[in-house]
Amino acid sequence: MSLRDGLVTHPTVAQRYDHFVETGTISRDPEQERVVAALDDLLERIIDRRLARKSSALGWLFAKRRRPETITGLYIHGGVGRGKTMLMDTFHELVPVRRKRRAHFNDFMADVHDRIARHREALKNGEVRESDPIQPVAKELAKEAWVLCFDEFTVTDIADAMILSRLFSALFAEGVVLVATSNVAPDDLYRDGLNRGLFEPFIDLLKRHARVMPLDGGADYRLEKLNRMPVYMTPLDEETERQMDEAWRTATEGRRTRVETITVKGREIPVPRAAGRAARFTFAELCQKPLGARDYLAIARDFETIFIDRVPVMDLSRRNEAKRFILLVDTLYDNRNRLVVSAEAAPDSLYAAPSGTEAFEFERTASRLIEMQSREWSRGGDAHPESRAGPR
Repeated sequence: MSLRDGLVTHPTVAQRYDHFVETGTISRDPEQERVVAALDDLLERIIDRRLARKSSALGWLFAKRRRPETITGLYIHGGVGRGKTMLMDTFHELVPVRRKRRAHFNDFMADVHDRIARHREALKNGEVRESDPIQPVAKELAKEAWVLCFDEFTVTDIADAMILSRLFSALFAEGVVLVATSNVAPDDLYRDGLNRGLFEPFIDLLKRHARVMPLDGGADYRLEKLNRMPVYMTPLDEETERQMDEAWRTATEGRRTRVETITVKGREIPVPRAAGRAARFTFAELCQKPLGARDYLAIARDFETIFIDRVPVMDLSRRNEAKRFILLVDTLYDNRNRLVVSAEAAPDSLYAAPSGTEAFEFERTASRLIEMQSREWSRGGDAHPESRAGPR
């Protein structure tokens, strides 16, 4: 807890950051500490707004008429592995408001388009009168959450680009506070995109409503620690389980694991364990369910590091699982994801059938699994350009 005006208030991002340093989860970094201070300043301003609303004797009477106080949010940009997501997630966890939301930006925009479609359908059926769906959708979103935290703020879809300025103008007018992480500075969003001139007003709007802070340079401490650990572990025993758990703690920087879902063409793919840009699945969850290329691509785009527990030796009796595993590894390889695996056998012994199409294809899979264990692969896989996060 921290002291403010002699009173005990709330836990701070700085206190949580110090704990991460003391426990060896991360190394102290002056650039990160600058962002920590900015997040704590934002935390205080949000709390002050909340207290001001509660302390006003007539607040309940005039709340709906009064324009919400404007609070400048934060847009944190920099390279992968610099701790942007860790810091934002810490802020989201600590901000003491009920109406808050943390999401990958692409998932948020998919939700926005779904709401727009529902509004248009309601207009068609005579259930609403407002022809422009942006304002009612923005009001609905702001009512659900007035603190929005976005991970991986990227814009590659022209449908998103064309509505962002109007959508966020309406959200900010409703008093929404934005905290976002991105690999690129605001001026580089939707660079070379179709009709970018129509998108540029959003960049100016974003800069007015969010303080832009770079978090770049320095070492990727998480990657350095992960590179010192094995990323393909066999056989399946207690020691392998312990090593997988240790690698997971390193990759996630000790953040709390949560359940997420990824929406692909109206279907939901459960992500049973996610933290920041890492996701952890069992082989059964990825390869014994009817998932396909589009599903694996969505996972590869949303997460940078993928953990797969308990990959068994496969043969003709597990032909379907083998096909999915081949497709999964191909997708992660093509998207330069980092892969951490526990398996029953070494890569070249994972498929036991002596012949058949899968036996031939698995030779490539084994080769890729071996290549993905190298440090060179980890360094190459650290770059996830914005262009990867296209529409699903």
